[in-house]
Amino acid sequence: MILTRDAILAEIAARRLRIEPLSLDQVGPASIDLHLGDQIRIIDGGPEVIDVDDEADFRTVSRVAPLVEPYVLPPGETIHGITREHLTLPDDVAGWLEGRSRFARLGLMIHVTAGFVNPGVSNRQVLEISNVSNRKLAIHAGTRICQIVLQRTEGRAVYAGRFREQNEL
Repeated sequence: MILTRDAILAEIAARRLRIEPLSLDQVGPASIDLHLGDQIRIIDGGPEVIDVDDEADFRTVSRVAPLVEPYVLPPGETIHGITREHLTLPDDVAGWLEGRSRFARLGLMIHVTAGFVNPGVSNRQVLEISNVSNRKLAIHAGTRICQIVLQRTEGRAVYAGRFREQNEL
């Protein structure tokens, strides 16, 4: 089941759900808005053809850049961003990162395919940001760029995968 504002606030008050920093006006009827942090990872360099196999590593074809000035995202390009907020979920709550409709209507996709947030995670969330419009889009640090929708799980689990310590790009 999806957690509504009252359930989200109860989880925060019980310190089972932690989001830092957090202002209560980020909590909507059934989601929490998250801000874009101050770094992006730009995909450039590397071979002309990238092998998509079990050995593929995005870090070999990308670089981290500060997001001091707005980044102009051309049509068809994908970058990585990271949330300003550090998110800690309890072991019986999972989440889904979703774009915000105000930006989707401009052609901005926030998560290409990997929007699931495992229960028990404690890190910042990397965003796969793509421009599917026919116009350039200027991406600004600090924008409430996405939202997380939380749901209770059946059973308990704690994420222990490759990105468990993810706090930077």
